[in-house]
Amino acid sequence: MGEAVEEEEATEEQAAEEASSEAAAEEEGDPLAAPADVAAPPADAEKTESGLASKVLKEGTGTEHPTATSTVRAHYTGWTTDGKMFDSSVQRGQPLTMPLNRVIAGWTEGVQLMVEGEKRRFWIPQDLAYKGAPGAPAGMLVFDVELIEIVE
Repeated sequence: MGEAVEEEEATEEQAAEEASSEAAAEEEGDPLAAPADVAAPPADAEKTESGLASKVLKEGTGTEHPTATSTVRAHYTGWTTDGKMFDSSVQRGQPLTMPLNRVIAGWTEGVQLMVEGEKRRFWIPQDLAYKGAPGAPAGMLVFDVELIEIVE
């Protein structure tokens, strides 16, 4: 019986250490760790009429905003609201270059709010994301996006 209690205590200690290291990873800016506010936008997030919420994580150095048809180069990581990462250019080590009129509506709208060098977190409602498409993440999605460059 003593061994079972020791194993249970060890398991609890391991869980506490893992939780602590996950929290530390986010505090240190681990771009792959799910943000603490992944479940819902915080009260200080900006909200648009469409329901898109966002918060600037790092101010940019640019002065111009892309348009809905601009091609941009960006790094991003996306999570579902339960904290599961489903895609990341950061993890692949390769930023994505894409025209804003060929991505989900939440990206088209949100990236236009940004300037080069800016990093922003978006809470994208399902209607502005994949709209329940088979094989795509469902529900509200959270993206951290760093706008590296407005290509054209």
